[in-house]
Amino acid sequence: MQKSKIIKAGKIAGEIKIWIKPKIKKGTPLLEIAELIENKILELGGSPAFPVNLSINEYAAHYTPSYNDETLAHGLLKVDFGVEIDGWIADNSFSLDLENSRLNQDLIKASEDALKNAEKALSSTTTFGEIGSIIEKTIRNYGFNPVANLSGHSMEQYDLHAGITVPNVNNKSENTFEEGLYAIEPFATNGSGVVHDGKKGNIFILKKDKNTRLPLGREILEFIKDSYGYLPFASRWIVKIFGTKGILGLNQLENEGILHQYPILTEEKGKLVSQSENTFLVEVEKVTNTSK
Repeated sequence: MQKSKIIKAGKIAGEIKIWIKPKIKKGTPLLEIAELIENKILELGGSPAFPVNLSINEYAAHYTPSYNDETLAHGLLKVDFGVEIDGWIADNSFSLDLENSRLNQDLIKASEDALKNAEKALSSTTTFGEIGSIIEKTIRNYGFNPVANLSGHSMEQYDLHAGITVPNVNNKSENTFEEGLYAIEPFATNGSGVVHDGKKGNIFILKKDKNTRLPLGREILEFIKDSYGYLPFASRWIVKIFGTKGILGLNQLENEGILHQYPILTEEKGKLVSQSENTFLVEVEKVTNTSK
């Protein structure tokens, strides 16, 4: 692992988290927030590891604005963004109450405290079940449910979800955190604690590199491979390069099984979800919160 690049990516993420919070007000266009963060990542020497997620209320994850999105920030807003340097990633998120709501504030406190308590217990000998149990108990003590089918994850170079799951409930796993890079991300909700696939979103990822017969599709596919590899990207990023015909190209590539389009992950309608996340570099002797 390139520890220096892991630390630098985390430092950029932490700086941006502090910088962007006061700029987000109720009524700020989501597209403006996303572009502010993504441009700041580039300015500070990193690249977006995935499109900025700006998920509101019952939307738990995977909402990023389209190129012509007019949605304004409101409600309980989750801001989830990642920084990569040569493929080494810092993934982090925070939630904001834009309504002066006690319920929103309590949900945010629940997920933040769950993350803090997990961090205190984290070491190379901690089990995944122990971390899940700490997160679950913390959130339930607030009277809320953890989202059981969302989880943290291990990360490798150019691989955001590298195969190991960090649970938000006690899954009884006796496996321990081996040396490596992990995102821990508790979600708290006053809903059922189970999210489902909602409508299609605006985030894509290269699923299978194979030939496509359509000229536009081939051109876009080559751009995706060169620019993003196997990291997620936004349809609006493609529109900036190819214009609105880029949307047609993306749909063609998805229909051919070359791209995967992420659906928006959704709780029960009318319920709320908060999220808190940081990236941790686990070593035998110590644990570093890279994105604090």
